[in-house]
Amino acid sequence: MKIERIDLYQADLPYAGGTYTLSGEREFQVFDASIVRMETACGLEGWGESTPFGSSYIAAHAQGVRAGIAEIAPHLIGRDSRQVERLYDAMDEALAGHLHAKTALDVAAWDILGKAADMPCWMLLGGSTCQRMPVISSIPADTPEKMRRNVSRHRERGYLGHSVKIGALDSDGGPALDAARIEASLADRQAGEFFLVDANGGLTPETALRLLTLLPAGLDFVLEAPCATWRETLSLRTRCRVPIMLDELMQADADLAQAIALDACDGIGLKISKAGGLTPGRRQRDMARAAGLTLSVQDTVGSTIAFAAIAHLGQTVPERHLRCILDCRDMVTRQLAEFDAPIANGGVLAPDAPGLGLTVDRAALGDPVASWT
Repeated sequence: MKIERIDLYQADLPYAGGTYTLSGEREFQVFDASIVRMETACGLEGWGESTPFGSSYIAAHAQGVRAGIAEIAPHLIGRDSRQVERLYDAMDEALAGHLHAKTALDVAAWDILGKAADMPCWMLLGGSTCQRMPVISSIPADTPEKMRRNVSRHRERGYLGHSVKIGALDSDGGPALDAARIEASLADRQAGEFFLVDANGGLTPETALRLLTLLPAGLDFVLEAPCATWRETLSLRTRCRVPIMLDELMQADADLAQAIALDACDGIGLKISKAGGLTPGRRQRDMARAAGLTLSVQDTVGSTIAFAAIAHLGQTVPERHLRCILDCRDMVTRQLAEFDAPIANGGVLAPDAPGLGLTVDRAALGDPVASWT
């Protein structure tokens, strides 16, 4: 199962809602995807994807993904793709950090491992809970009434989780606007629904505390990634009356170990490309579970290829620890593969097909932008 060839593709993924708005007036219309095809000497192929949310989200950007893959790929040719931990060691030796660049290669290796073993990736990652995983919407910051309608549209399509974006600057309405956004988004809450209020690091302790004082009692939500730094987050943590999940601050394994040691959060947003792939994602899943943290298994954004990795890892998280998974297929207008995991009966089940269970549309990808043999 030695790696014989690695192909790298680029694809633009337009946002399905036109313009996606995050805290700090960050806006995105198109996401730049990097897709890897890994082929072994016996003809098995694996697929992986890394699609950053944009260069202002975390320290990751699309051209950096492809530059990182170019650094790493030559060092993987001739290695056994099934030895995923050893393959990751080789990637770390070739390039320090840059987890987002390692993601697509790592996920492609897991796809091959599953096909070689004739097992779905969820089996190799620990086994399926056999529970349908609730999917979470991603509701960009907008007027309160538009956000309420957006939540309603996703509810009608079977979503049980909703990630509501906030983080208005004072000049745009500040905590008062964000409080109205939260109230509106939760106004029609149904039994069994889960709400994340996600600032993507856009609040300070002061603005977060002002926001919380403006909200009526009894609103059931989790505050995700309120502040941009560890100091701010820990300051808020001691005074916050709602649970906190970490996301952008929680990238490498060491970040999670620090969060656990400092009791900095009650859960984590485990984004696969942010963690560096399924290999570190598996470690972080186990660390979080051992610490009693809840998880939302996601990715920054991506096509069906990225969603397949989310679904397989999410399928291995016990129900009491899993809040939801992100169906990033819904966020973009362009899909690059078929994956048999429809939303039904309150959630999603990953398929039983070997590996990731994908059928990739090679014609839609076009020619690779780079190859290594």
